[in-house]
Amino acid sequence: MSLLEGPLGPADLWAVAGAGALLCFEGIVRPTEDGRALVALDYEAYEPMAQRQLDALARQVVERHGLLALDVTHSRGRVPVGLVGFRLRVAASHRHEGLAAMEEFIDRMKRDVPIWKNPVFDERADTDRQPPSRRERGAHSA
Repeated sequence: MSLLEGPLGPADLWAVAGAGALLCFEGIVRPTEDGRALVALDYEAYEPMAQRQLDALARQVVERHGLLALDVTHSRGRVPVGLVGFRLRVAASHRHEGLAAMEEFIDRMKRDVPIWKNPVFDERADTDRQPPSRRERGAHSA
């Protein structure tokens, strides 16, 4: 489990003996949020607690789903649109428990781990929006 500064690079090769399923989920910064153009997300974390909670969550999910291994990496700091800010890898004997584990881990991490995302909006896109014309507003011309 690790918190790294900035966007995550490509995943390295990961082999786990006995695995019938190796699953990788990467969270990529989307280009919009709430209908507004984004430049990036700034991730903040209360690191000592976030690290402890990520470690505990990983142990619980591994045990609950009988996983062979789990690896998680999350960004802190700025991650531009299109780049990876979160990666979860799971090794399981079968895909079913691997997929269930991934869903549980992500849901619980978002709910319980003190890592926050702050959107960095593209202010140029906001200012490029023109106010509606009088005709579009339904106003009568004088």
